[in-house]
This record gives sequence, structure tokens and C-alpha cells, in this order.
Amino acid sequence: MADPRPTFSSALSYLDPKAALRWLETAFGFEPAMVISDAEGNLLHAEMTFGGGLIMLGAEWSDETRSPRSVGGKVTQSVHVHLTDSVDAHCRRAREAGAEIIAEPSDQFYGDRTYRARDPEGHIWTFAQTVHELTPAEWDEAGGVVTTTRL
Repeated sequence: MADPRPTFSSALSYLDPKAALRWLETAFGFEPAMVISDAEGNLLHAEMTFGGGLIMLGAEWSDETRSPRSVGGKVTQSVHVHLTDSVDAHCRRAREAGAEIIAEPSDQFYGDRTYRARDPEGHIWTFAQTVHELTPAEWDEAGGVVTTTRL
């Protein structure tokens, strides 16, 4: 039997993972898929889906897995989510739920319209929708870049 989950996904640590789970559902439209709690009701692990993607979240569990709020707002990765519906409507929803919009929706040279948001604990999220199908040669010319498959 094949595992229906993606080959890889992001795992995020939060000081308050219960609040994060509820907020990610309200602000970004993620759907809870699995929630594991201990006998006291503390959230140990959760998985949320969006389209064909999966994120995992939980509490800080070691000195190496911290919420950005615990380390002065620093992040070492961001999560990119590809949308099939209006990126502008998604941004409005996120803003209304309290997301800090750190880059307003804008068209990119490679054909996507993107925006970036910071969640209440400081994780950075990029949301994109393809609005113009371009070939690599077309976006290279538009962006002044060179696209290859290897260095």
C-alpha cells in the first residue's frame, strides 16, 4: 500500500502549538489532518494539509527546534505554498486573521503573483499563484537571469 503523504514536508515549532493550529486554519485555510495530544491535553504533534501539501507542527522540543519568537524573530527557512485560487483573496483572508503582510501581492518575472506573511510567532510564509505560464527562456529574458538544471 502506497503512503499518500508527500515525500517531504516542513515541520514548524511553536511556543503555543494549539493556538498555531487554530490560527493556520483560520488565516491560511490549512486543514487539520492529525492531532496527537498527551493525557493532559498538550498538543504533541499535528499535521495540516493544503492542496497536496502537508506541514507538521508541534511545541519546541529541544534547544535546536525553536519558535522564531524564542530566538529574537530569526528564521532559517520559510514555507512556500502554491495556490490555485486568488492570491489576493488569500492575502486578504490572512490579513483579516492578523497575519503581518511583509510583502504585498505582486507579479514576479517568472509568472507567479506572490505575497509574504509572518505568522504570530514569526514563521515566514510565501504564497504564490501562477498567473502567466512562461518558459525558462521567457523568464530569463524578463528577469535578467540564467536558468539551468545544474551549476
